[in-house]
Amino acid sequence: MYDGYKELNVWKESMKLVFEIYRLTKNFPANEKFGLTSQMQRSAVSIPSNIAEGWSRNYDKVFIQFLNTAQGSAAELETQLIIAAELKFATEGSIEELLKTVIRIKKMIRSLIQSI
Repeated sequence: MYDGYKELNVWKESMKLVFEIYRLTKNFPANEKFGLTSQMQRSAVSIPSNIAEGWSRNYDKVFIQFLNTAQGSAAELETQLIIAAELKFATEGSIEELLKTVIRIKKMIRSLIQSI
């Protein structure tokens, strides 16, 4: 079965980001399991999930709404990464790379919205 959203580069990149976030948060303090760890994982998962759901609705206007939600989740994740960096839950280098990825994904979502 053909699922067009799986062909979108922004969906592919955001899926990679999900796995990177899970790898990163695996080493967060145990007392953050239901705090920042959970929040970051949910924000990351929300990005490709909203892209997929919006695509599946088959209406451009609705797809754009879901892309805007994905954009919001990316902004949440960006903020959470900054918080994790300030709390020194991970190395500065690993957080910086993920921040660059999130910013790139936000730009990709913006471009996709503009192309619709």
